[in-house]
Amino acid sequence: MRNLFSLLNFPAHRRLEALRPRLHRLAYAWCHDAALADDLVQDTLAKALTRSDQLRDEQALESWLFSILNNCWRDHLRARRDFVDVSELDEAIHSEEPGPEQHYASRQTVQRVRRAIARLPIGQRQVITLVDIEECGYADVARILGVPVGTIMSRLSRARQALKQHLSTDQSAPVAGADDRPVIRRIK
Repeated sequence: MRNLFSLLNFPAHRRLEALRPRLHRLAYAWCHDAALADDLVQDTLAKALTRSDQLRDEQALESWLFSILNNCWRDHLRARRDFVDVSELDEAIHSEEPGPEQHYASRQTVQRVRRAIARLPIGQRQVITLVDIEECGYADVARILGVPVGTIMSRLSRARQALKQHLSTDQSAPVAGADDRPVIRRIK
């Protein structure tokens, strides 16, 4: 049986540190507040370290941490009982674009996608960020959110349809390559 200190060995500690940005990105995608995302990630890692004996398979560390993050997010929503105003999103992503025009177009596209994702109901928002942005499998997402795989598939389908509709009606900035290809891309 492992304890708190077994997770702190060098390779495991490096894995936790490597997963921190993904946890933060996911938390931010759900709550749209950088400070709250930091708090959720901190709570997630604190719970993971204090409950490390509950991790049965070290290969499932990522899914286990995403599940803990989901529970922390739910706890936050229960405590607040009101929802965050998602109309104000952060405006910059750090990327190395060759020129200012491409940087601006990329930023506008990312902002449009973030606005569209922010309009989705929480369940759909969670599924689309886990499947399409974090590239988790359906079974992993079902385990993380505690719902059947069929529910994941239907939420994802509805989320993609709603996203397509939101993006097609939002004409504030052109989407590069706005044909029938998927609009969602991995954002780092």
